[in-house]
Amino acid sequence: MDDSARHHIGHRPPAKHVPTSGVPSWLKLLQDGFLVWVVLGAAWGWFMPGPAASGKIWIPEALAAVMLGMGLTLTHRDVLALRQGGRMLLLGVALQYVVMPLGAWGIATILGLPKLLALGVILVGACPGGTASNVVAYLARGDVALSVGMTTVSTLLSPLLTPLWIWLLASTWLTIDFLPLFWTVTKIVLLPVVTGVLVRRAWQPNPWFYEGVLPLVSMVIIAWIVGVIVGLNHGQSHVAGLVVLAVIVHNALGLMLGYWGGRLGKAPLRHCRTVSLEVGMQNSGLAVALAVAHFGPAAAVPGVIFSIWHNVTGPLLASIWRRAP
Repeated sequence: MDDSARHHIGHRPPAKHVPTSGVPSWLKLLQDGFLVWVVLGAAWGWFMPGPAASGKIWIPEALAAVMLGMGLTLTHRDVLALRQGGRMLLLGVALQYVVMPLGAWGIATILGLPKLLALGVILVGACPGGTASNVVAYLARGDVALSVGMTTVSTLLSPLLTPLWIWLLASTWLTIDFLPLFWTVTKIVLLPVVTGVLVRRAWQPNPWFYEGVLPLVSMVIIAWIVGVIVGLNHGQSHVAGLVVLAVIVHNALGLMLGYWGGRLGKAPLRHCRTVSLEVGMQNSGLAVALAVAHFGPAAAVPGVIFSIWHNVTGPLLASIWRRAP
């Protein structure tokens, strides 16, 4: 099989995107405990708010490290193969950048959230898909190549579309400067991913490194970011209930409309599952970084709660689908 066929989105994914026996079992076990890592990070921020909050200035750099890791998992052939993504890739990315931003604005408006919390929900909705969705798509017997393609395309589009949606939806509540947001997303997301892809052209590490070590490092960093935000917002638990409700509804909306958008597009069942997970699982770490850099710790609360919640619903849905025909 030639490279163009092997990397075609919607066909069998490249081997590197699927967990293999090359990853030591103990490393795979640590990866499977991502939710535990996030909960431990939140507990650290809650019980040691002072030390946790002191990490605020390093959040952008930490997230950039996560995105560099994502870039290192991609080869230039993977990026070029996106041109062959076809209708499902375009449909999935379109749903990602329509359902989640508009859904966030509608939920925040209906619930009457305070301005910064409403902005935080919109930040989550305007961000690209999260990389955790790729693993969850595999567990759900979805199309991993389509999942990776959607994550990659939505990430590459994020420097333009993420600030644009934030400006369009939140500028009636707060003053939003487009260019600073554009530059922040470019520094945190686009440049590290492109750097990772370029480095990968000259460096071919052992598969256990990019399948085992890099995902685990990303999980630990995300858990650390969660702890920092919990520390920064310690004592603000009176607003948590309404924000949790907003996050639950937002995540459910993305999962549901992503799935039925695929069904209405007459896509195969495995593609519908994949699009559902990609639309419903966001790069909430980016939302947290943007909130801290431009708006304040309160705007980061929805991103933290989303980080925890979508790593519960995604694997749960995947376990149900995995048992289905």
